[in-house]
Amino acid sequence: MKVTALAAHTPEAVRAALVARGWDAQPAWFAATGVQPLVVLLEDITEAEREALVHWGAKAGADVLTGDGWALVGAAASRLAPLARPDRVPAGLARLGPDLGRLLAAQAEPPQAWEIAGQRLALDHPVIVGIINVTPDSFSDGGRFVTVDRAIAQAERLIADGCELLDVGGESTRPGAAPVALDDEIARVVPVIEQLARRRLGPISVDTRKAPVARAAIAAGAAVVNDVAGLAFDPELTPVVAEAGVGVILMHMRGTPDTMDSLATYGQVAAEVAAELGQAAARAEQGGVARERIVVDPGFGFAKRPEQNFRLLDELASVVALGYPVAVGPSRKRFLGHATGRPVEDRDRATAVACALAWERGARVFRVHDAAVAREALRVACATTSAVPTARG
Repeated sequence: MKVTALAAHTPEAVRAALVARGWDAQPAWFAATGVQPLVVLLEDITEAEREALVHWGAKAGADVLTGDGWALVGAAASRLAPLARPDRVPAGLARLGPDLGRLLAAQAEPPQAWEIAGQRLALDHPVIVGIINVTPDSFSDGGRFVTVDRAIAQAERLIADGCELLDVGGESTRPGAAPVALDDEIARVVPVIEQLARRRLGPISVDTRKAPVARAAIAAGAAVVNDVAGLAFDPELTPVVAEAGVGVILMHMRGTPDTMDSLATYGQVAAEVAAELGQAAARAEQGGVARERIVVDPGFGFAKRPEQNFRLLDELASVVALGYPVAVGPSRKRFLGHATGRPVEDRDRATAVACALAWERGARVFRVHDAAVAREALRVACATTSAVPTARG
C-alpha cells in the first residue's frame, strides 16, 4: 500500500488526483469541494439548537465546539450539506439551512462573471483595476495626474500593463482626509472620464461616495461605481446605481475618512467585516441593484489597524463565502509599510504579494497603482489554480 498526503488548503489537489484517475473535470471539481474541510461559526443559536448540533456532530463525525449562544462546526463540506437540505436536516436545526446552503453554494460554484454597464467581466482570471487619482492630496500619488493629459497618459500605461478597468477618483479618502465639495469633485473626474470614454480606454469606474458625482460620471461614460462607504454615505446613491444598471463595488469602512481610525475595534475582524459587508450587499439588492452587478471589498486600510489588515487578508474566505465576487485594494497601504518598513512610494512589490495571497484566498478583482508588478505576481498565483496560466491576468 502507498500512502500520499494531498494538500488540504485547496480543492485542486483532490480534483487533480480524481482527473488523473479517469474522472471528468466537472464531477471531479464538485467531489473535491465536497471533501474540502470547512469550519463554520454559528452565532445566536438557542440551547436546543446547541444540543441538536452536538448530537448531530457525534453521529456525523463532525467536530463541534460550543458555548453560550454559539457553536463552531468543523467537517467536510459533504458532511455539512445535509444540514442545508430541508428534507434531511436533523430535528431542531431547520433554522440553519438557508444561510449554510448559501455558504456551501458559494464554495462549490463561485461567481464566474461580473456584470457592469455594457459588458461582462469574466472572473476566471485576475481582473486588475488601475487607479487614476485626479486629486492633489491622495496618500500615494496626489498631484501627479491632476490634468486631463496626465491622467490619460497614465490610463494608457495602465491598460498596456494589463488593467481591465480604470478607476478614476476625485476625492482622497486617506485617513483624516477632509471632504471635497461636490462641484470640485465633479470638475475633477468628469473631464477625465469623458476623454477616456471618447478614446475607448476602459471600461471606467468612478471612485465616489456621492450620488451627484456618480450620476455625472455615469453620464460621461462610467460603467462602475466604486463606493468606499458601501452605499451608506449618500442614500441617493443606491437608486442612481440601480437605475443606471452599472456595476458597483461595495467597500467596508466604518465612519468616514476623518473618523475611521478611531473605529478599528473588532472581536474577530474577518467575521465582523463579512457580516457588515453582507448587510451592505443585502441593502443594495433591496434597493434594486442586481446581485450580478455587486462586488464586495473588505476595505484594507479603512478602519483597520495593521494587524487587523493581515488577519483579514489571511481569513479572506469569510468574505468570499458571502457569494459575491471579491475585490481587494491593498495597494501601497500603511499596513504593508508596517510589515516591510518601506515608504509609500516603494510598496508595489508588497502590494503584488498581497494580491497574490488574496487570489489564493478567493479574491478576483485587484485595485492597484502599479499594474505591471501586480500582474506578474498574479500570473504566478493564478498558475497554481489553473491548468494553464492566462496572459490576460
